[in-house]
Amino acid sequence: MSRFLEDLREFCLQQGYCVYSIGEVKDGGDAEEITVVPGNACQNGYSLAKLFTVTAIGLLFDRGKLSPQDRAVDLLGSACPRFSEPRWEQVTVHHLLTHTAGLPGGCLDIDVMDSNTFGEDYLQYLFSLPFIADPGEQEAYSDGAFYLLSCLAEQAAGKRLLDFLWQELFFPLGVREAAWSCCPKGHNMGATGLYMRSDDTAKLGELYRTGGVYQGTRYLSEEWVALAKAAPYELHPTGIGRTYGKGGMCGQKLFIDPDKNRVVAFHGYVNVEPDEIIRFEHNYTE
Repeated sequence: MSRFLEDLREFCLQQGYCVYSIGEVKDGGDAEEITVVPGNACQNGYSLAKLFTVTAIGLLFDRGKLSPQDRAVDLLGSACPRFSEPRWEQVTVHHLLTHTAGLPGGCLDIDVMDSNTFGEDYLQYLFSLPFIADPGEQEAYSDGAFYLLSCLAEQAAGKRLLDFLWQELFFPLGVREAAWSCCPKGHNMGATGLYMRSDDTAKLGELYRTGGVYQGTRYLSEEWVALAKAAPYELHPTGIGRTYGKGGMCGQKLFIDPDKNRVVAFHGYVNVEPDEIIRFEHNYTE
């Protein structure tokens, strides 16, 4: 166990943070995990799931199955629901990845809304919502956009998003457990509801730190990693040094420190202060 993880565990305990576990990948080595507050082995990463969906889109991009410029209605094909809003014809994968499709913010958020209100067919519900702007004009953070991306990935891959990731990424990376919430029709939610261990979550960050490589094997192209960082697709600066990453509600975080060659992921609940943990890592002396 690294001294950094042990010291970060003590810091979290001293601060009274309800952090369940912390995962680390340092200098391209093996992923490690330490328990802080005992809990279930796998935790809901909430919006951390979005970065996994981004990665699935990247894998399909690298295989020539789709591109950010593709229209959602074309990728859905015969699975596309009926819609009366003509602006659906303009929505691209890039719009969905950047929350600029024109969808209302917060739609299809199963973590804070009663999912029974969406009906049995979430895709039809999504296509019935009024647009708040033309595609590309306004950003509105939406779980609905990433649910649709999950459905698009499923159409392109010919299998559910989670099944595709198990085959193409999770098994090769040595992920031990993963489960992903589904809609009543069986499509993975894409935006939230992905349950994983912290060390396995950190492995995803390592791919983006290295330009698509994990322990000598390339999984994502340099082109996709550069595109995801530049767009950006769910990877944002934290404001602390050159660190960047993705967060989730209730205290989840995956972040990358390029200056320390380190990736850290942690799961917690409510009173966690991710910025203070990032600052601890950034100022840590080996």
